[in-house]
Amino acid sequence: MRRLQTFLTLAALALIAIPVSAHAQAEKKTDLTGKWLFTVTSDVGTGTPTVTFKQTGDSLSGHYSSQTFGEVDFKGGTFKDQKVVFTINVSADGNAFAVTYSGTMDGADAMKGKVDFAGMAGGTFTGKRQPAGGKGE
Repeated sequence: MRRLQTFLTLAALALIAIPVSAHAQAEKKTDLTGKWLFTVTSDVGTGTPTVTFKQTGDSLSGHYSSQTFGEVDFKGGTFKDQKVVFTINVSADGNAFAVTYSGTMDGADAMKGKVDFAGMAGGTFTGKRQPAGGKGE
């Protein structure tokens, strides 16, 4: 009888601990800071830019590097409720325009979403976090 009571007590404690542990993991915030490799597919072609984010609270700034648009610093991006939005200002053929990325996290180290080329074209993107000190660092 005593063993049964001990077993039931331990089982009850385990059941209580599971929701607490799941809640603690949900509270853990994702930090986008670091280097990400994007794959972009759009109406005007494809590309694989590298984006280096610096996150402070909900604010994003960083650096965008691609063969199409070159090297571009950005600020004023946001990351809130697992949604990321940032805009780079670029020029092509002498025309300046904004390219806006908006997406959601797909796990802690991946994101996906849409890219808008100043309303003139659109597409999709995926992004994967690159390991610190890894290739491309």
